[in-house]
Amino acid sequence: MVISREVNYNQIMEISLSKKQKEIIIGNILGDGCIEFNGFKGSRLQIKQAERNKDYVFWLYGKLKNLCKSGPKQKKDTGQWYFSTRHLNELTDLYKLFYPKGKKLVPKNLSDLLTSSLSLSVWYMDDGCLDYRPKDHYAFILNTDSFSFMDVSRLRKTMNNNFYVKSTIQRSVCRGKNYPRLYIGAKGRNTFLKLVKPHMLNCFTHKLPPKRL
Repeated sequence: MVISREVNYNQIMEISLSKKQKEIIIGNILGDGCIEFNGFKGSRLQIKQAERNKDYVFWLYGKLKNLCKSGPKQKKDTGQWYFSTRHLNELTDLYKLFYPKGKKLVPKNLSDLLTSSLSLSVWYMDDGCLDYRPKDHYAFILNTDSFSFMDVSRLRKTMNNNFYVKSTIQRSVCRGKNYPRLYIGAKGRNTFLKLVKPHMLNCFTHKLPPKRL
């Protein structure tokens, strides 16, 4: 048993995340990404996306390749594309912040973590959508349904303080239950667009308003 435990500890890698990799991972965790903690083996990041987002999965893998054992694979039953990183110490540090009780939440020190437009863009590519009406309207929505209203309030405050992006919290009703989501309307959309547009992949052009607006 002692030998087995020592081998498992050795599986926890000492690879350091680059600044850019950490920015991508922060954005991904706020979106659809998941950090999985496996006891003394440590923590790994798991990426899963639908077939239509295949290019995005391969872009993420390209940025995180040195942290992974193998490349993206496709599930035969669902068509999803997925990959995971190795078990890394720095990911365990992030796990403790975002999953203190095993469920994902927004950490109190979010303002120290969400500081990059790249993080903001990855979050939006992961979990955002465009509210667009021809000729007269566009806004951005971040689908924060999995977080509590307190968590989303912290996200809203951080976006305002760190990026000067003003937003409101809307209530989305599903099966009689209220869920919060961030709505970036007229007061914040131009600033948000300038921040995220340089990082957006071609497969997500549908999440950006037409150039004429």
